[in-house]
Amino acid sequence: MKYGFVRVAAAIPMVKVADCKYNAHQIENLIAIADGKGVEITVFPELCITSYTCADLFQQTLLLEEAEIALMKILNDTRQLNIISIIGMPLSYAGVLLNCAVVIQKGKVLGIIPKTYLPNYKEFYEQRWFASADSVPKGETRLCGQIVPIGSHLLFDSPETTFGIEICEDLWAPIPPSSVLTLKGAEIIFNLSASNECIGKHEYLSSLLAQQSARCLSGYVYCSCGYGESTTDMVFAGNGLIYECGNEIATAKRFQYKEQLIISEIDVERIRNERRANTSFTKSIGAYQNTDMLHVNTEFLSRPDLILTRTYKPHPFVPEDQDRLDERCEEIFAIQVAGLIKRMDHIRAEKLVLGISGGLDSTLALLVCIRAFDQLKMGHEGIIAVTMPGFGTTDRTYHNAMKLMKSLGVTIREISIKNAVIQHFKDIEHDINVHDVTYENSQARERTQILMDIANQMGALVIGTGDLSELALGWATYNGDHMSMYGVNASIPKTLVQYLVKWIANNGVDEESKATLLDIVDTPISPELIPADENGNIKQKTEDLVGPYELHDFFLYYFFRFGYRPNKIFLLAKNAFKNQYTDEVIKKWLYTFFRRFFQQQFKRSCLPDGPKVGSVTLSPRGDWRMPSDANAGLWLKECQEL
Repeated sequence: MKYGFVRVAAAIPMVKVADCKYNAHQIENLIAIADGKGVEITVFPELCITSYTCADLFQQTLLLEEAEIALMKILNDTRQLNIISIIGMPLSYAGVLLNCAVVIQKGKVLGIIPKTYLPNYKEFYEQRWFASADSVPKGETRLCGQIVPIGSHLLFDSPETTFGIEICEDLWAPIPPSSVLTLKGAEIIFNLSASNECIGKHEYLSSLLAQQSARCLSGYVYCSCGYGESTTDMVFAGNGLIYECGNEIATAKRFQYKEQLIISEIDVERIRNERRANTSFTKSIGAYQNTDMLHVNTEFLSRPDLILTRTYKPHPFVPEDQDRLDERCEEIFAIQVAGLIKRMDHIRAEKLVLGISGGLDSTLALLVCIRAFDQLKMGHEGIIAVTMPGFGTTDRTYHNAMKLMKSLGVTIREISIKNAVIQHFKDIEHDINVHDVTYENSQARERTQILMDIANQMGALVIGTGDLSELALGWATYNGDHMSMYGVNASIPKTLVQYLVKWIANNGVDEESKATLLDIVDTPISPELIPADENGNIKQKTEDLVGPYELHDFFLYYFFRFGYRPNKIFLLAKNAFKNQYTDEVIKKWLYTFFRRFFQQQFKRSCLPDGPKVGSVTLSPRGDWRMPSDANAGLWLKECQEL
């Protein structure tokens, strides 16, 4: 296993009804192809050796014997391969017939899992032929000349992962066997299925798989019958679906008239991290502590190299589908507004104060204030928007700030900080021509002092504008823009802020405000603390100094959300940004991210209140508690060794 990934596959062969020799040949071919592609575990459909639609032919001794002969041939022909295969077949045991999954590897049968829930309604008649796993004793049986464990209580262990198996209808039960299997240690569930196709059924099936893999915090590989099954009364479309913790990561094309092999990598490291962090999952384990499981050891051959077949999107905080993005923006904006309204109600505030720079963050905060006042049916004049030009303020940001404040009808105050900061430089004997951290931070703190003092004058609440990405990097002046009375943007990453502002521009403001908002979205990100260039353009661009925010948001998401180490984040970033950034660029900013994240924790340890919006927030009262003097050595060393 490399970087915590296990490569799995759902293999959908073409079959012929009751032709075990033909079916075995198709299965062998797919096993060989999967092994050649580095697959470690592959699952086939339910009863694939005989086909699922044999009906009363399952009661024929000849068919059952031919099925075992076919399995023997598969074992013999694949004994040189390291891949684990899970194959469906009927099996006579303890005087009854069982619908089974047979796990094989390197010529050995590792275990047999009978189906527990047998559908016997509508078009299904499985109880006519098969008995449930619950109706037979757990034990051992002879198959293909080998003594093999049999029962629904089997778990399969390897150095890479632990997996369990359920069959078709088992998933549809109120408490699927996979729920127990995962609580007893299974990280991946494989499901051999038939499941005919009906209108709306695929959508329902997808929701079941997403929900079960999410609830069990597991990987889930589902494989159902395809072309070649009898169409006397039903049609089988061939579903191959791979899920990870509720997310679909690979899917087959349905209604194909050929074999299919659906391959992806399940991130077992993510599953383990999710389970460790989820106390409800840990608590549930105790309910099944007396449930006995038999662990069967398997063999794995680690791949020398890992080439991901699954892809990672470069902006994990931003949905790629436009409709979902619109829904996400609407929901986030509503959360921000609701948080602010509650805070205003609690302290009986009727006025808000915030600084407006003409940049993205302060613009979003202003829009939140506007919506809150609209919902409270209060006039916008209660919002005191303060623009505070300094040494680095450009005409573009200044004019955008003024135009936006006027079009939104807020109370405008313009207070230049230049004279106050110049006096401050004189007081502390700082050379105004030295544009160092003192030069920059003095301006940020002067602006914050102005806002706080106006709030005292007006009995108002100072609204913070800093976002999640800035907090992660510590890109804020301590006790300057770092401080407010309520930070409405505190858990919104920079890559999402621009989409939020753009969404609001297109949904709920007048045309004049819309034009200004869209220009703000296109303005380079800058704190504007250094004088502009000779043409009056922004000279100090944040991303030139700390790196691209899209990279830092990507790093933050996988470091914080899943606890990944630098070398894995580097692998995923190369996958997501392969046509945009070189390995050296990614490596450079990854090191910067970890250096700044650890170094700047002291700023996050005393953050103002602000609403949690998504799955990642750095509030010391919420998701992230970390010593301000924690050592970054382990992470930085690994970054250097990439």
